[in-house]
Amino acid sequence: MYKDKIGNYEDFKIVGDWTRQSKMLKEKYPALVDADLKFEKGKENELLESVGIRLNKKREEVISILKKVQPITGMSI
Repeated sequence: MYKDKIGNYEDFKIVGDWTRQSKMLKEKYPALVDADLKFEKGKENELLESVGIRLNKKREEVISILKKVQPITGMSI
């Protein structure tokens, strides 16, 4: 499992429409398959690990990728 420099996991939560986000990820990263993007609430770490393995990325890189497809919260339009 992935750990940060002090041995703790960085908190990461999926927000917004995961179905839409996963479609965007599959378009941008064709190596990802549905099984990699299967998500159950509360199992973010499993999702991060699966995507990280498939894309050969570290946890922090995967979090950055996922944050780019999440809706921006706290901003007024």
